[in-house]
Amino acid sequence: MGQTPVVILNGYKAVKEGIITHSEETSGRPLTPFYRDMMGIFLTSGHTWKQQRRFGMTVIRSLGLGKNNLERQIQTEAHHLLDIFANTKGKPFDPRTFIVHAIANIICAVVFGHRFSSEDESFSKLIKLTFLPFGLKSQMYDAFPWLMHHFPGPHQEVFAFNDFMHNLVSLKISTSQSPCEYILQTKDDPTSTFNKDNMVQTVVDLLLGGTETTSTTLLWALLYMVKYPEIQERVQREIEAALEPSHLISYEDRKKLPYTNAVIHETLRYSNITSVGVPRQCMRNTTLMGFHIKKGTLLLPNLHSVVYDAEHWETPWKFNPNHFLDLDGNFVNKEAFLPFSLVPLEKQWGNEYLLFIPFKTSNK
Repeated sequence: MGQTPVVILNGYKAVKEGIITHSEETSGRPLTPFYRDMMGIFLTSGHTWKQQRRFGMTVIRSLGLGKNNLERQIQTEAHHLLDIFANTKGKPFDPRTFIVHAIANIICAVVFGHRFSSEDESFSKLIKLTFLPFGLKSQMYDAFPWLMHHFPGPHQEVFAFNDFMHNLVSLKISTSQSPCEYILQTKDDPTSTFNKDNMVQTVVDLLLGGTETTSTTLLWALLYMVKYPEIQERVQREIEAALEPSHLISYEDRKKLPYTNAVIHETLRYSNITSVGVPRQCMRNTTLMGFHIKKGTLLLPNLHSVVYDAEHWETPWKFNPNHFLDLDGNFVNKEAFLPFSLVPLEKQWGNEYLLFIPFKTSNK
């Protein structure tokens, strides 16, 4: 890419060795001019990345995993979605806007302490911004940032919305009792990266990184349920057999719903919405799969090659929940299941992903 050498990591072994086994050597985050001006923690390296990421994972775990706080927010939004779907009375409609709002509101409830009304003007602008950077082609800006900074174009709209988003997040954090206040309650430390700018940027990163990916995955899930009615019917039968009609589906219920859990995992695999992982950069010379990689080389983990690898999946090009079931119908994890790449904390966090699909526990 220009004068920078790039190595593509293809297949599970190469991806795992590149970003897990040699995580220290490949921990750099290359910054293009556009994303340098757009994002912060998401594409940082070194001390800032380690400190912010460790803190962020700790807070998210305390809020969600093993607790009821985050789960209740998800259940609340799923309930709102069901009401909206029911009110269409069987007529055709586009669920995209409603799903995007639901996902964004879950994140907002966690970081701000409250959800937004769908009619809220600030919320609508925030939603628009979460999709802008993903659709913008920034090659011209990256080639001539000093020049493009003064020229009109779609990049200026992105930067304008980015400023709005940072101002909104800063205002909300200052005026609401939210978990974000933990970040400001740190002692003076000359090496600390905990300050308001980083706090605001971290919240922006959560909104940008979580809203688009999760809502897109849910849209694929709904499409697959329409396309494969026999799978939808089997999921419905399993839920009705395992749970009471008035029961709110929770994360713990996955143990009673192996087929439903397999369908969720297969949705993440087959939809393949993150086909290429976040670019890495070698911080020093290293060796991957027997090949010498020089310092400064860019690494692109090809997740597409992992989730469609014929060596790990029986029918990689078919939507097949049996990929995650054994012969007795029990749910099984697969090592090549990498819908969102791998992280160095894999051993502590395991390989579980949570995705709530608004199924009812009754046909009514």
